[in-house]
Amino acid sequence: MISDEQLNEFRISGEKVRVVRDAMPENDVRGIVVAWDDTHVLIRKPNRNVVKLDRNYSYRPSREPRVSSWEEGTPGQE
Repeated sequence: MISDEQLNEFRISGEKVRVVRDAMPENDVRGIVVAWDDTHVLIRKPNRNVVKLDRNYSYRPSREPRVSSWEEGTPGQE
C-alpha cells in the first residue's frame, strides 16, 4: 500500500502517476493525485475525469517504465 507521505509528494509536485491495476497495460490509469483516505485515492485524468482507486494498487511516476505487480509475483502489492 502506498504511504500518505508518497501520496502527498505526488500531490504537491503535481507529477503524473501511473496506477497499475492488472497485467494489461491498457487498463493502467494515468493522472495526478488529488486526494486520498485510508482505503482509496482520487486520480484526476488528463480529460479531467476523476477516478477513485484502491490504495493497494501500484502507484509509480508515469515517466518510469511500467512494472506490473503480477510480474513481481505479488498482485496488488508494491
